[in-house]
Amino acid sequence: MTEKKTFVLRIRTETMRRIEKWAADEFRSINGQIEWMLNKCLKDHGRSGTK
Repeated sequence: MTEKKTFVLRIRTETMRRIEKWAADEFRSINGQIEWMLNKCLKDHGRSGTK
């Protein structure tokens, strides 16, 4: 199992609403959606460590 680190994230209310909607549309949790978004961004910018 992959180790996960917890932290507090401060985010604009409207941004959070948009992420919540996107997560619901794709049947993900909000946390899962944010993690997916971050991983996609890292991959798209060649910083994920994998190709």
